[in-house]
Amino acid sequence: MNEKARIGYPPARVWGCPTTAMWVYRLGLEKAKYMLFTGNLVNGRKAEKMVLIHQAVPLAKLDRSVQLLTERIKGVPKNQLMMMKITINQAYENMRLSSSQTIATLFEGIARHSPEGVHFKKRAEEVGFK
Repeated sequence: MNEKARIGYPPARVWGCPTTAMWVYRLGLEKAKYMLFTGNLVNGRKAEKMVLIHQAVPLAKLDRSVQLLTERIKGVPKNQLMMMKITINQAYENMRLSSSQTIATLFEGIARHSPEGVHFKKRAEEVGFK
């Protein structure tokens, strides 16, 4: 990103929030709330420090910087890029804590009432549990 360019989401002050919800993934809870509660814009240097972007460079070096990055990525086989992209995207999808907690609670209940779960409980009552 150009170090002097500005990025943010000013409509958050009066017109809802970004539907992708990527701010929290990119910035963490505190910084995402700051950006969305205030609607503030930050320049490229601040965005880089916040880890909102990969790199901020002077405008005169921006095209070359992007070219070097894309040339580096082009050297990776397409199947490797595909697998890594799917893996990374899936990891992001799996980072939904409340969904994970709901599923874990549901599965815990199921496991406790399965034949194996009932047997484990009975055995633990009889011989103990370490």
